[in-house]
Amino acid sequence: MNITLSIAPLISLIAGILILVVPRLLNYIVAIYLIIIGLLGLFGAGNLNLH
Repeated sequence: MNITLSIAPLISLIAGILILVVPRLLNYIVAIYLIIIGLLGLFGAGNLNLH
């Protein structure tokens, strides 16, 4: 049984939970999310899978 885990949905899930718990963090979470996704896109790690 293989479990494939993509990093973008995992980051999105964590960010969504944090926004629900502490709404004031919305600006910071969105900014950090965009920076991480941008860096992953630039360096080609968008296809990173954890096995």
